[in-house]
Amino acid sequence: MRKNPERSPLAARVFAVLMGASTVIFGQPVAPPSALTLTQAVEGALRNYPSVRVSQEQIGAASAGIQLARTAYLPRVDALAQVNRATRNNVFGLLLPQSVIPSISGPVLGSNNFGSVFGSAIGALVTWEPFDFGLRGGNVAAAAAARAQSEAGLKRTQFEVATTAADAYLTLAAAQETVRAAQAGVDRADVVLGTTQALVNAQLRPGADASRAEAELAAARTQLIQAQQATEVARATLSQFVGMEPAQILISAPGLLQLPPEQAVVPPDTTANPLAVEQDAAVEQAKAQLRALERSYFPHFYLQASAYARGTGAETNGERLGGLNGLAPSVQNYALGFSVTFPLFDLPAIKAREAAQSATIRAQMARSQLIAVGLRADFNRAAASLDGARRIAANTPVQVSAARSAERQATARYQAGLGNIAEVADAQRLLTQSEIDDALARLSVWRGLLAAAAAAGDIQPFVVEASR
Repeated sequence: MRKNPERSPLAARVFAVLMGASTVIFGQPVAPPSALTLTQAVEGALRNYPSVRVSQEQIGAASAGIQLARTAYLPRVDALAQVNRATRNNVFGLLLPQSVIPSISGPVLGSNNFGSVFGSAIGALVTWEPFDFGLRGGNVAAAAAARAQSEAGLKRTQFEVATTAADAYLTLAAAQETVRAAQAGVDRADVVLGTTQALVNAQLRPGADASRAEAELAAARTQLIQAQQATEVARATLSQFVGMEPAQILISAPGLLQLPPEQAVVPPDTTANPLAVEQDAAVEQAKAQLRALERSYFPHFYLQASAYARGTGAETNGERLGGLNGLAPSVQNYALGFSVTFPLFDLPAIKAREAAQSATIRAQMARSQLIAVGLRADFNRAAASLDGARRIAANTPVQVSAARSAERQATARYQAGLGNIAEVADAQRLLTQSEIDDALARLSVWRGLLAAAAAAGDIQPFVVEASR
C-alpha cells in the first residue's frame, strides 16, 4: 500500500500550497493525487452524494406546505370584470344548476328577437372564515409534522450515506493491504525462482524445480492482479461518494492498520437511531393528519362582503339603447352578510377516512417496533462479529510469525539440498495468506466497530477514532 511520509502541520500546509501551484505546468492541467482520511471521505460524501440533496429539497417542499396551510387563515378576495354584447330575451321557469347556459336578469318581456345590447360588470367579493373549530390549525400542524418527518429523513439519509462511505473506505483499505501482502508473495516467489534457476543451471537440482518455481511465481502474480482488481473496484465505489475520479483517490489510514483500543460495547438506545427517529416522525405525522380529519365535520361560517356595479343597454320596457350604452357600469350595489354551510351527508365518508387513517397509524407504530427489533438484532450481530474479530486479530500475529519461520526454514533446507521445491512453495503460500489474514483481521475489528456504531445510530466517535 502506498504511504505518505510523515509531515508536520506546517510542512503539510506548505506541501498543499506547492501542490496547488503545480496544478498547471506549461499550460497543461495537472491533478495531484488526493490523500483522503476517513473523516474527509465521510464529509465529502455528505456534501456530494445526490440523495442528501434530494432530502434537503424535500424539506424545502415541506416548509412550503406549512406556508400553504397557513394561507387558509387569510380572507379570500375574488374580483370580476366583464364586457359582453348579448340579446335580452328572458323566460320564466327553473333551470337546474349547471355551468353552460349563462344567467340573465330582468323582467320577462314576452319577446323573442336577436337585437343585442352592451352589458358590463365589475365587482369584488371578500370571504373570511372567522372560526373553524380547529380545522386550519390541524392542517398547519399536519404540515409541520410533514416537515419534521422530512428533516428526520434528511438525518437518516446523511447517516446512511456516511456509514456506507465509511464502509467503502474500510473496503479500500483492506484491498490495499491485500495488495501489499500479495506483492510480498510475488517478491518471495521471484527470489526463489532465481535461486532455483541457479541451482538447476549448476545441475544441483532437476529442471522440474525451475518449472515449479515459475508456476508458483505465475500463481503469485495472478493473486496480486486479483488483489489489484479488487482495489480498483473498491476505489471506484468510494469515488461515487466523495465526488472524485477513482485515479485521484489515495487514502491515508495509518490508524486502521493498528488494532483499536479495547473498550466495552454497550447496548445502544435504539430510539436515538436516525432510522427510529424518522419512523417516530412518520407516526406523529399520521396522528396529526387524523386530528385534522377529526375537525373536518363541522359547520363552516363565512363572513362575506361584496361591492359591484353593472351596466346595460337594455331598458325594462323592452327598448334598446344604442351607441356605447352599457359599456360603463352605471348601477352600483354592495352587500355584507354571514353564511353557514354544513356537509350533512359527508359524515360516512369522513368516518371511513378516519378509520383508514387510524389503520395507517397502527401500521406505522408496528413498523416502529419492527425497526427497533431490527436495530437490536443488528447490534447483537455486530457485537458478536466484533468479539470474534478481536480474537482472530489476537491470533493472526502468531500465525504470521510461525509461517515466516517455516518459510525461512523451508528455503534454507532447499538451498542446502535437504528439502524440495514443494515445501518451499507451500511455505510461501502459507506466509502470504497469513499476512493477508493478519491485515484483514485488524480491519475486521474496525469494521465490527463501524457496524456497532451504525446500530447505535452515531458513527462520529468511530470516524474520529479511526482517523487518528
